Amino acid sequence: MKEKHEEIKEYYGKELARSEDLKTNACCTLEEPPEYIKKALSNIHDEVLQKYYGCGLAIPNKLEGLRILDLGSGSGRDCYILSQLVGQNGEVIGVDMTDEQLEVANRHIDYHTEKFGYKYANVKFLKGNIEKLEELNLEANSFDLIISNCVINLALDKEKVLADVYQLLKPGGEMYFSDVYSDRRINETLQKDPILWGECLSGALYWNDFLRISQKVGFTDPRSVKNNPISIENKNVQEKCGDIQFYSVTYRLWKIDKLEDNCEDYGQAVAYKGDIDNCANSFDLDDHHNFPKNKVIPVCGNTYVMLQDTRFKDHFEFYGSWDTHYGIFEGCGGSMPFGANDNNLEKSNCC
Repeated sequence: MKEKHEEIKEYYGKELARSEDLKTNACCTLEEPPEYIKKALSNIHDEVLQKYYGCGLAIPNKLEGLRILDLGSGSGRDCYILSQLVGQNGEVIGVDMTDEQLEVANRHIDYHTEKFGYKYANVKFLKGNIEKLEELNLEANSFDLIISNCVINLALDKEKVLADVYQLLKPGGEMYFSDVYSDRRINETLQKDPILWGECLSGALYWNDFLRISQKVGFTDPRSVKNNPISIENKNVQEKCGDIQFYSVTYRLWKIDKLEDNCEDYGQAVAYKGDIDNCANSFDLDDHHNFPKNKVIPVCGNTYVMLQDTRFKDHFEFYGSWDTHYGIFEGCGGSMPFGANDNNLEKSNCC
């Protein structure tokens, strides 16, 4: 394990000088950010942006005043976006194990504090391994939100990472993260390839193993928010990977005791008030739950508590109770993985 961690630090600290040095397009964001994120990005120092290696947009809505942890924060790009969105009274902590990345992130704290018009910095960076979070003495049940952007695939003990995340989150808190997944388990030969591991491919979890691990540690009902097939624009890497299909997926995981392992029907419904910033017309909980403003939508019990027992409570009207169970809720879609049966999906390239 120590040898693999040293390889990763070497790759991201010395092999890569900027995002353009990546040998594949797996570790890069495939989606166009919304305008308010673009505005936040325009305030971030160029050196921080140049050393970004994420594969998605790991930033949800309604962040004002939250305490947030970023696992594998790198040069600090996402932390500095979040710094603007949580406001002066929020707090963002980034964790990374690569000295060169941390040096960049720390060097620009004062620059961003002034740029954002803050009296004091609301972001800090800690050196640490996300597989050894206990060494950082972070308080259990203390974070509203934990994010990660294309980093957990680099961890060897992914179950421990998710278990530690569960312990660190407050009740009703969430993990919102983007990562690379595969449609089958990666063989041992590919896992030993340091370049493929560094490029976020050979450490990718088979989607079904991810679901099992998430549920085992307490995240009962993982929800996919965004997913995109990845095309690898590198002939040698394509030949090594063969028929393995890779996906960039953003998941949200909730620390809620009430969640069941299936979507059950209790005759409940919700209506979105339309008052979350940047979501005036509708709100997306995940990739199959869109809530138009003022429209009453039937929901399963899990979706009901994901809205009622979290920071989104004040933005919805809730209808129904838990008095009567009507069986399986039919409106949450099937159990097939992202894109597995959609032959019309075209693989996305990086911008």
